[in-house]
Amino acid sequence: MEQAASCRRAARDAVSDVEPPRLHDVITGTLDGASMTPGVLTLQSAAAIDPGVDRSGIAHHAAGVQLIYEGLRLTRTLAHDEPWTHGDANGDGDLEILAADILVARGFYLLARTDAAGKAVRTVQAFGRDQTRRDQPGADVDRLDSNLERDVLELAVLTGAAAVGSTPTPELVAVANDVGEAVGTGFPPAEECLSTVDSPETDATPGDGVATDRATSVTDP
Repeated sequence: MEQAASCRRAARDAVSDVEPPRLHDVITGTLDGASMTPGVLTLQSAAAIDPGVDRSGIAHHAAGVQLIYEGLRLTRTLAHDEPWTHGDANGDGDLEILAADILVARGFYLLARTDAAGKAVRTVQAFGRDQTRRDQPGADVDRLDSNLERDVLELAVLTGAAAVGSTPTPELVAVANDVGEAVGTGFPPAEECLSTVDSPETDATPGDGVATDRATSVTDP
């Protein structure tokens, strides 16, 4: 899928200056093995509202969503299976922590001047609260963990819509919800779950649609 390749290239470009080389390798290795579902959904959301949008021109927005997700996903993995408990003699765990922080930070940088910036902040805040709550007695661990995927998909449709001066249409919100419920934690390759996102016709114009903000409602007391 060319859209996935475009998102991966944009994400790699955003971290191309990271040093030292060993840290750069950890970050690019993470991106090389990642599903580009969040980034592709961002592009397809924009195209669903404005079929004439230059997808290559907004690839950095898609990369912002992808980088935030990869950073949080890596953080979740490290929190659940701390490498230091297995005798991390090579210090890979420390590098992965740094990589996770850089991925999120670069994602924020790419979305900082967009209407999706606030949602990006709330997504990270929601993730932190969910990971704290999962340690409480009786917590629905699977649900709390998979909130990340659902929130990132909502961030993707909002970012894509914002890139063309709009808000997510009900159809896009439904896609994000359906995919989020189906995948649980982690994403399959984008072509397996997003192949028809931008095929339905829509009468939406810039400014139409509905807002998505699951990251707020999920974590409010």
